[in-house]
This record gives sequence, C-alpha cells and structure tokens, in this order.
Amino acid sequence: MKTLLAAVLSFALLGAPAYAQTAQTTAQTSTDAQLQALQAQLDALKAQIEAIKAQQLQQAQQAKAPPPPSAPQFVRVKPGNSATFLVGKKDEVTVYGHLDLSFDDATKGLATFYPFNGSSPVGNIGWMTDISTNLSYFGVRGFHTLGDHSRFVYQLETQIDVSSTSGITETSSNESDQVKGGLTSRNSYIGLQGNWGAVKIGKSDAPYKISTNRMNPFSGEWGDYSVIMGNTGGDNRVEFGTRVDHAIWYESPNWAGLHLNAMVSPGQNRSYDDSALAAGEADCSGGNIPGSGALPPFCNDGSFGSLYSYDLNYGKGPFYITGAYELHKRVNRSSDLPNLDPNDVADEDAWKVGAQYAFSKATTFSAIYEDMHRYVPAYLMYQNERTRTGTWFALTQWLDKTSNINFGWAHANPTPGDPGQHNTPTTANPNNMANMYTVAYKHQIDRFVGWYVDYADTVNHTAAHYDLGAGGRGITTDCHDASILAAFDATVNPPISGNGPHCYAGGHLQGASVGLTFNF
Repeated sequence: MKTLLAAVLSFALLGAPAYAQTAQTTAQTSTDAQLQALQAQLDALKAQIEAIKAQQLQQAQQAKAPPPPSAPQFVRVKPGNSATFLVGKKDEVTVYGHLDLSFDDATKGLATFYPFNGSSPVGNIGWMTDISTNLSYFGVRGFHTLGDHSRFVYQLETQIDVSSTSGITETSSNESDQVKGGLTSRNSYIGLQGNWGAVKIGKSDAPYKISTNRMNPFSGEWGDYSVIMGNTGGDNRVEFGTRVDHAIWYESPNWAGLHLNAMVSPGQNRSYDDSALAAGEADCSGGNIPGSGALPPFCNDGSFGSLYSYDLNYGKGPFYITGAYELHKRVNRSSDLPNLDPNDVADEDAWKVGAQYAFSKATTFSAIYEDMHRYVPAYLMYQNERTRTGTWFALTQWLDKTSNINFGWAHANPTPGDPGQHNTPTTANPNNMANMYTVAYKHQIDRFVGWYVDYADTVNHTAAHYDLGAGGRGITTDCHDASILAAFDATVNPPISGNGPHCYAGGHLQGASVGLTFNF
C-alpha cells in the first residue's frame, strides 16, 4: 500500500510536468500548422490578385495600341471621293455621270402664210410642250500605272436617254443610224499619258469645240451658243462644234498656264468626193444617213474627208484666252443645187478667239469672235451660206454661294449667198443675219443636285433659219413644218414622192424650260 502510494506521488511530482510539457508541445505544433496553411492560402490569393492586375493592365495597353494591320483590300474607295476606286496598287477607276431633264415649251415662230410661194406651213408651228433629256451621260474612266511618270489611260462614255427610248433618228429634218444611247456613243478612247502630255485614240469632242466650252453657261439648254457659234448652216447640226469619230489626238501638259491640243481624223473614205460612208461608220461624216431629207442615196449634204483641229489656250488667275482652228477637207454639199454640181465639193475651215475674265468670284464675262469659210469656185458663191462671222457674249453673276444668273447673246453676220428655202429665193447677199438671246437662273441644292429656269429667243432675219436646241438637247425646234416626208426611189420616175418637210426661213423661235440636274 505504501509502495503504491509512493509511486503515485512520484508520478505526480515527476511525471505531471513532463506530460504537461508534452501536451503543450503538441498544441503549439498544431497552431503552427494552421498558421502555415493560412499563410499558404493568403499567398495563393495574392498571386491570383496579381495575375488579375497584370491581365487588366495588358488589356488597357492593347486598347490604347492601334489595331494590327489587316490584309490589304484589292478594291477600295479613294479617300474623299466615293466615286473613285483604287484597284490594286497601279489602277484607279472613276464612275461619273450627268443627268438633266426638263419640262419645256417652245415655238417655231413661223408665219401662217408666205406670199413668196403662196403656201402655209403644215402642222403646229406655235407653242408645244415637251419633256426632254438634255446632254445626259454615264461614263467610266481610269488609268493603269506603267512607271513613275507614265500611265495607260482610258474612258468609256455613253449618252443616257432618260425620258425617251434609245434608237435611230427618223425626224422630219434629220435621219441617222447612230444609236445615241448605245454603249460608248460619246467620248471614248484609250491612250498613253506622261510628263510629256497624252496621246489618245478613239472619238472625242474636237479641240476646236473644247477650247470655248467654259464660255457657254447654257450647255444643253435652250440657247446653247451652238445655235450660232460653229454652226455654218443654221441647222441643229453644229459643223465646227462636234464630236469626231476615228480620231487620234495630243494633249500637252501645263506649260506655266499654256496648253496645246491637236487632233487628226483621217477621212477613210474610198470615194474621191466623200459621197460614201466612211469605213466603219453608220452615218455620213457630216451627220445624217445617205439620202436623208429625200436626197439621192449619197453622202452629199455636208459629208467631209479628213479633219484637223487645233487649240492653244492660256489661263492664269482670273484670265483665260484661247485661239482655235479646224479644217474639213472636201466637204460635199452638191445637194444644195438641183443639178448636184460636182464642183460643190470644197474645203471648209473656221478659226476663233475667245477670252474670259473673272472680275471677282461673283462675276465672269466671256467673249468669242469666229470666222468660218467655204472655198467654192466664184460662180457658186451666190449659194454659199457657209462663209460668215459670228460673235458671242456671256455674263455669269453669282447671287450667293448656290445661285447664279446667266445672260447670253449670239450674233450671226450675213453670208455671201443662200441656196434658198421654201419661202426664200436662191440669191447672193441675202438678209440672213440672226441674233439669239438667252437668260437662265440656276440653283445648286447640294453638291450633286440642282435646278434651273431657262429662256431663249432666236430672232432670224427674213432669209435666216437658225434653230433652237443645238448642242445636246434631246428635243430641238427648227424651221421645218410637218408636211409629209419626201421619199427617194431611183427605180421610179419621178424618183421623189412627197414634197416635205419644208424649211421656212425668218422664224422667231422661243423656248422656256424648267430643269432638274444630278451630277456624280
């Protein structure tokens, strides 16, 4: 008993502290493990936070940096021009056009009776309303780069007949096999261009015509200056203001404001008097088909051979001046005489000088003097209505940034002779002067759309028969009445049946229109 009690006391005195120390050591070890586990969790959480911060920083830097370059587009729009496209690295293509439609009213202004031959014009010779498409077109032009300073250039352009159906012309005063609305019916070409200028081949307005285009604020409207300027016969065919087929021409660079343009069109006609169609063409060179107007089936109403046209102009600041010359070889007008005189085949030429000056940004004045000749033998001068002079004056006054008013006056001086019309005799020194007066108000709604109001008045002297509408209008008015069109048939005698239409000189033609335009 004593021995058991002594053992218990000994454990209490000696073993209890040791056990307490062992328990304390075990508790401390457990606490340290928990702290280490907590620290590990904190370190993992800190690493996750740092990873999130790094990701956010990377995203912010990427947002500020420009996007990586994308693969280049083969076709793209040229900056600042929605109608020009860049193709690859060497090509540029531009789509362009002009639309002009008008609601018109016009009169031939003829008398109801002419005592010279005791006749009256047939049909409506007074006011008639119409809807006309005027000088409207669509085109594509562009270039292919060949080197640092050279290009292959091209243009394909066609007339757009919006208010009528395209087809051949069969009016009482004009018959043509050309389809104006056919593809590439207007200025179309290919060529080479460099620092030295450009050489082009195809068809285009002649340099003689282009030289003074900027002086014609009524282009395509009633009162276009082509009614008289460049117009030798007074019809709606403009001999020295036309588009030239099968031509080759040179356009110079800008030599400190000076430009030179030169064109040649070979006659490519197998007949000696140009009475046949030029090879590859649908109409006679001077317009119309063979036999138009009840004539024999030949090109003898103005058909010509080779054509040469030149223009030299200078522009600097508000001033522009130009001089132009054009020659038509062997012009066949044998149909002007009943006996079809073969000597009535002669050269015709014209020259003109024009000047334009802008007195300010608001006021521009233009003036042209023109001299045209037909070189027939002396005994045929009594019927020569193609030799004369003419003048043109135009004023454009801007009323504000979007509106302007334009005034024009064209004057045709008399000719040495006249082949005679239905109410006038064939005679030398006829009274065939004429004046045309034009006024137009124009307003541009925005860059593309505009509208205008236009009025023109052609006042012919007794033997003159200048028309109204030459120069690009879809609807024209002229000296002809509505009598039945004559027809030519060489197999019958007499070869001509019918007797119309008749051209009456001395008309007082007037036209007014309201038009809407769109450019792109």
